[in-house]
Amino acid sequence: MSIPDRRTQLFRIEEARRQTQRQLDMIDRLIMKRMTAIIPRLKLQRIGHRRRNPADARAFLERYRSNLAAITLERQHEIGALSRKLARQDAAIKALRARLPPDLIRA
Repeated sequence: MSIPDRRTQLFRIEEARRQTQRQLDMIDRLIMKRMTAIIPRLKLQRIGHRRRNPADARAFLERYRSNLAAITLERQHEIGALSRKLARQDAAIKALRARLPPDLIRA
């Protein structure tokens, strides 16, 4: 394969990697959006009389974490597949860069 063909292939793989990363970022934003909508329902719950006992922050954090884990689990197959795809793309980019002269990689 000629150097211009390798450069073209490298640019294509880098663009595909950027798109894959954007998909992962979009899933992350969707999870955070759902968590933001859930937070008001997880409000701090007081133990006993409201003036004597402070709200239990640990219970709030536990509810937050369990909801986050449940929402993330729903998308885990997508996250896992995209993460594996990113790893393969990174390996391909590294291999192509190794075959190109250093001065032509970003030219």
